[in-house]
Amino acid sequence: MSLNEIKLRKKIKALIAFFIVGLVISGITAFPLEWELSMLVDLSKNLFAINNPLLVWVQKVHTGLQATYSNYPFIAYGTDWLAFAHLVIAVAFIGPLRDPVKNVWIIQFGIIACLMVFPLALVAGQLRGIPFFWRMIDCAFGAIGIIPLVICNSYIKQLAKL
Repeated sequence: MSLNEIKLRKKIKALIAFFIVGLVISGITAFPLEWELSMLVDLSKNLFAINNPLLVWVQKVHTGLQATYSNYPFIAYGTDWLAFAHLVIAVAFIGPLRDPVKNVWIIQFGIIACLMVFPLALVAGQLRGIPFFWRMIDCAFGAIGIIPLVICNSYIKQLAKL
């Protein structure tokens, strides 16, 4: 194995590990939503003016989530599955960690998934009454996630040539 190949493999592993950690954190944080929103409301009250659109939105979501969980706690099961899906997808990226060239398709799948965040956030968000600024925050997950994957895909192509 050449020095160049070793360096490429290290870079690829670092990028995939970063992406996996992001998916795991995103997944784990989808479980305790009510508690997290409560903390976010408290934090936002200290950071923003009372009529700040972000604070108003976070309070609205928190109120809605509290009412829903109080009356229909089974709805939280949907976000439990969302969390689970993030964790399962993270496991899929172990394949490219082990053999990036053979499993490059998983990286490409991740790139496609990141691109698909945009139409979902923009269209479904509009239909569900999500404020534009929050849809942009959602789009940021796709925008940030795609960066290491595109770089990783490029490195894997270089590795395949070696």
